[in-house]
Amino acid sequence: MALHGAAAEARVRGVQLLAVLAWQPPGGDLASRDGCGPSVLAECRAAAADRLRDALGTAFGVVGPGVPVAGLTVRGTPGAALVDAVRDPEDLLVVGAGPRTPLRRLLRPSVARYCLAHAGCPVLSVPPSPLQAELEAAQRRNLWRLPLDLRELSRLGQREGGGQGAGSVAKAGEA
Repeated sequence: MALHGAAAEARVRGVQLLAVLAWQPPGGDLASRDGCGPSVLAECRAAAADRLRDALGTAFGVVGPGVPVAGLTVRGTPGAALVDAVRDPEDLLVVGAGPRTPLRRLLRPSVARYCLAHAGCPVLSVPPSPLQAELEAAQRRNLWRLPLDLRELSRLGQREGGGQGAGSVAKAGEA
C-alpha cells in the first residue's frame, strides 16, 4: 500500500519515485563484524536488490506506476536508511504503517515513528489494507489448522474489490 501511495503522490507532484529497501546482514551489524565475509555481504546485497525488484514488480506489474522509478538498497536499519535517503525538505517520505501489537512494539521499533521523529521533510504514514488483518487471521488459522467458519466466507464473498498488499516503504523525491 505504501508504494501505491508514494506513486500517487509522485504523480501529483510530477517527481520521481525512489523506492528504498534497507537490509542488514544475518545477525545484524554486530554479528557481521566477526562472521560475515565479503561474499556473504555481497549475497545479502544481491538478495535485497532482488527483493526490491520483486516488490516493485508485484506492486506495479508491467504497467508501472506512471512516474519514473529508481530503486535504492541500503545497508542499515529501515528508519535510519529512509531518513538518510531524504535529501531535500521538499521531498515526501512515504512509509507503511503495519499493525502494532504489543509484542511487535517490544521486539521491533516502529519505522514510521522513527521517520516522523527524525526526517527533515514531511512524512506520510500509510496504514495497511483493511483486508490485511483478515489475510493474517486466515494464515494463522491455516497454520494452526483451525476449522473455517462458513459465516466468515459469506461475509468475505459479499465484499467487492481487494487490497493492494502489505505496507511497503517508498520515498518520493525530485525527478
